[in-house]
Amino acid sequence: MASQVASPSASLHTTSSSTTLSTPALSPSSPAQLSPDDLELLAKLEEQNRLLETDSKSLRSVNGSRRNSGSSLVSSSSASSNLSHLEEDSWILWGRIVNEWEDVRKKKEKQVKELVRKGIPHHFRAIVWQLLCSAQSMPIKDQYSELLKMTSPCEKLIRRDIARTYPEHDFFKEKDSLGQEVLFNVMKAYSLVDREVGYCQGSAFIVGLLLMQMPEEEAFCVFVKLMQDYRLRELFKPSMAELGLCMYQFECMIQEHLPELYVHFQSQSFHTSMYASSWFLTIFLTTFPLPIATRIFDIFMSEGLEIVFRVGLALLQTNQAELLQLDMEGMLQHFQKVIPHQFDSGPDKLIQASYQVKYNAKKMKKLEKEYTTIKTKEMEEQVEIKRLRTENRLLKQRIETLEKHKCSSRYSEDFVLQLEKELVQARLSEAESHCALKEMQDKVLEMEKRNSSLPDEENVARLQEELIAVKLREAEALTGLKELRQQVKDLEEHWQRHLARTTGRWKDPPRKNTVNELQDELMTVRLREAETQAELKETKQRMMEMETQSQINNNHLRRAELEVNSLQEKVQYLTAQNKGLLAQLNEAKRRQAEIECKSKEEVMAARLREADRIAAVAELQQHIAELEIQKEEGKIQGQLNKSDSNQYIRELKDQIAELHHEVSDQMLKRTERLLRPTHF
Repeated sequence: MASQVASPSASLHTTSSSTTLSTPALSPSSPAQLSPDDLELLAKLEEQNRLLETDSKSLRSVNGSRRNSGSSLVSSSSASSNLSHLEEDSWILWGRIVNEWEDVRKKKEKQVKELVRKGIPHHFRAIVWQLLCSAQSMPIKDQYSELLKMTSPCEKLIRRDIARTYPEHDFFKEKDSLGQEVLFNVMKAYSLVDREVGYCQGSAFIVGLLLMQMPEEEAFCVFVKLMQDYRLRELFKPSMAELGLCMYQFECMIQEHLPELYVHFQSQSFHTSMYASSWFLTIFLTTFPLPIATRIFDIFMSEGLEIVFRVGLALLQTNQAELLQLDMEGMLQHFQKVIPHQFDSGPDKLIQASYQVKYNAKKMKKLEKEYTTIKTKEMEEQVEIKRLRTENRLLKQRIETLEKHKCSSRYSEDFVLQLEKELVQARLSEAESHCALKEMQDKVLEMEKRNSSLPDEENVARLQEELIAVKLREAEALTGLKELRQQVKDLEEHWQRHLARTTGRWKDPPRKNTVNELQDELMTVRLREAETQAELKETKQRMMEMETQSQINNNHLRRAELEVNSLQEKVQYLTAQNKGLLAQLNEAKRRQAEIECKSKEEVMAARLREADRIAAVAELQQHIAELEIQKEEGKIQGQLNKSDSNQYIRELKDQIAELHHEVSDQMLKRTERLLRPTHF
């Protein structure tokens, strides 16, 4: 993909090989690092960006001037030629950057960031965005076509919001157009990949901007990378916890850098989320016109959410005087109607102001920790308040029931009998509670002994979730104990008030004393019962913790036993396999010994046969020599004629040749047999 997009710059690269990519440091503080050619090229690039931002206006003015005078025609032609030269220089520079991306990104990252801040040329924006977020070769791209064949539960929501995404842009404004269709495809594919996030309003604007620059498969890969590596996934989660963190950090920056405006916002109840949430969710795509928002998005691809904080604070600094004079409704109107068109002439002024804002990354990390701590405390307090309210409501109901019951049966005999029954039941429940408490204590002791006998495990990472659950249950138990103690204290106070209120109301002194004693004893028993229940609850909590720990240790032992069994099975299998291999090895050695013996015997026999043949050949040669000698001396002229002698000599030579041939064949076979590999 990089080679395809950068191909136009390749031809230009050959025409201007004399200027090398020195990756200029664009900050004015380091001009010594730049060559004169680089400085001239950077000046041309800055001029080009300014001209491109005002291209439409300049073209209209040029057309009007052509109709008015001939001199303006000459100036317009020179301006267009200047613009073409700047475009050519930009293509050369960015073409080299793209072709040498790995080296440039590693060695001269700061200079690349400065170039991105100056603006990425439109023709290179697609490939440079992919390179900046490392999305040019993602495996998920191959799954895109399969994802489009599936059904997403978010399809209705996506269809509903597509018409609201860039409604005035030609690529998206027509219903069921190509732009709306590819936008739906990308959003649907991502909702299937990340089902926890699914679809969130605001993300379609980011995808729409990507589709204006590149095909839908590449836009999908870039969007996945942005969600994973640029904090966008946390922003678009249903809880939107990351958005709350960004609002907290941004509000702290306002308090530090713009204290008067911060106080004004607080006095008007003008919360940060009322105007800044869309900045973070859409990276200013719904705030500024596309040319300005695209320049900001260039920097976002290079530096992340830091540019959103910088641009946001720069906007507030620029508009501080106007905002201090407005109320909440006026400030909303100002953010919606005035600020979006303040930089229509070009984004350079806004970006320059953004980088004059002091941004401390370490302080932002510190604010993130503070926000996490605050949210954790708030959640704990909400849980505790909810439980206290529930317990308070139950206690009020019980107290009202007791008061009604006591008032209705204060002077009746049934009340005394009922008190006696309640006393007996209270004593029985107290005895049962004591028995249960003892049983629980015994179980706790057993669990402690069992846990002490279990081996400790060094790897605690797997048990992190279980330990967190135990900590939560422990916190709940402590809260419950506090509530029970407070309940006992409230009952004691209520009983004291009841005794003070009922003093002197009994007419019959003996019965009064009896009822009072029963009531005192009943209340005492109830107090003891409440305390016993508290102890019982605490013991149950301890037992629950012990059971959890025991279960964890049992799981560890079970895993260890399974691993030991699997290792034993592997050892047995390997032992059997080793025995089989040893047997095969012994058998192969035996066969090799037999083959070697046979080969030695055959070699000996061949040598014997060879010796016999050599002896026969020697005898025949000797015989031939004798015959030749006899022929030369003429001793056998009377016995043989000349033709018979020649024929006899030829037959002897043929026999000698056959014997030589047989000897050579035997030697060749013997050599082949010795060189033949032995198969086990």
